[in-house]
Amino acid sequence: MATPGRAVGTAVVVVALVGAAYLTADAYDVVPGGITLAPVPADPNPFPTAPGASDAAQPATAALLDLDPEAPLPLAGAVQSAVDQLAADPRLGPTTGVLVADRLTGEVLAGHAPDDPRIPASTAKLLTAAAALATLDPAATLPTRVVAGGGGEIVLVGGGDMMLSGTTGDPSAVVGHAGLGDLAAQVAKGLALRGTTTVRLRFDDTLFTGPTTNAGWAASDLNLGFVSPITSLAVDLGRSSDATYAPAFTDPALAAAKDFAVRLGEAGITVDGGPTRATADPGAQVLGEVRSAPLGDVIAYDLAVSDNTVAEILSRLVAIEEGLPASFQGGTQAVLHAVGVLGVDTSGARLADASGLADGSAIAPRTLVAVLAAATDGAHPRLRALATGIPIAGLTGTLADRYTDSPARGEVRAKTGSLTGVTALAGTVVTADGRQLLFAVLADATPPGGQLAPRAAVDDFVSGLASCGCR
Repeated sequence: MATPGRAVGTAVVVVALVGAAYLTADAYDVVPGGITLAPVPADPNPFPTAPGASDAAQPATAALLDLDPEAPLPLAGAVQSAVDQLAADPRLGPTTGVLVADRLTGEVLAGHAPDDPRIPASTAKLLTAAAALATLDPAATLPTRVVAGGGGEIVLVGGGDMMLSGTTGDPSAVVGHAGLGDLAAQVAKGLALRGTTTVRLRFDDTLFTGPTTNAGWAASDLNLGFVSPITSLAVDLGRSSDATYAPAFTDPALAAAKDFAVRLGEAGITVDGGPTRATADPGAQVLGEVRSAPLGDVIAYDLAVSDNTVAEILSRLVAIEEGLPASFQGGTQAVLHAVGVLGVDTSGARLADASGLADGSAIAPRTLVAVLAAATDGAHPRLRALATGIPIAGLTGTLADRYTDSPARGEVRAKTGSLTGVTALAGTVVTADGRQLLFAVLADATPPGGQLAPRAAVDDFVSGLASCGCR
């Protein structure tokens, strides 16, 4: 399967070289960003109330249980007719899987090849987020520490936070919540009190194991900033600058350690030589520590902007929680296991990575709908953040520039997925009669020409569900 970087044509590359790489990246939905091929819509006024939204003070499951069970259920025949038309739409190509189900009853209303695994693209992140929410403590944070070493050494220890700021942390941010400048100030103060002004710096990134890049990623995925090598220590998600689509460092942990050496120098501590790898003594004295944003916020960030690197981090954290290696293999195994524990049938599902970027992943529409059913079920309150955190049509995240002039605007929450030849969408929609439906559409052999045509086909279908009386 080709990835967005391989699909960029010569003309687009030329444009990218003069500053329009954002457009290409966002058009293929493999990186976060607000740039779009469509005209920017006017700001909504007033802001619509989105289904599932509720005041933070309400009980966690309230917004998922207040649908009117007496709202008319669309006739299955009418929905099946719409599904058949979508499956036959030439804009999607010959291999499209679809499933539509009622959220309250679980009744399947319509489908087309719903059990056939297909390339999921970023809809795979639904499984990763569900596993993370079910397994990890949303209030937990990731530590980045400096500990004492032997013979005048200090060791920078990565705790899984690739979202560090190279300078001062921002408590209101997810990316950049903790800063190496703050950590250096802590360490320098302690060293000064001990009369130490010169140290040798080593760094420990052993929390994550195995290869840092996936064999199913193209070099262009890294060069265009679609993903970074996955390490337990990095600044700005491993990118070579704070630009959203900057090329990734080949060794983000080493780059972070070099940044830290600079920050130490600014704080009055001389670093003797360059930083080198080491394994810290677990019992070593802690000289300083900064912590990431809460994991609940990290998961919400990834659902909104669909960041591939963050998804891979989350899968490794799930693997650690489940006692598996914090690697690509361990992470994907842990995600599928955690989702299965929720009662989701993952038969036939394959994950080559946790983000959906790599070649080799396959998920059936029925599996995606089952994840959505679990997330909208009051029996799984920890998953509520998935149901309410996926983008809102025409308003937020990767759906901000879609459904802007549609009855589905504000009525659909869904996770997007796009690669070259792949267009996917899975989420919830509230019909005109007030009935909430679950749906998944996976088309993995779309015709050449980019995302505009296949997305339009999917959006027409979902808009039809939103406006549907279908009785």
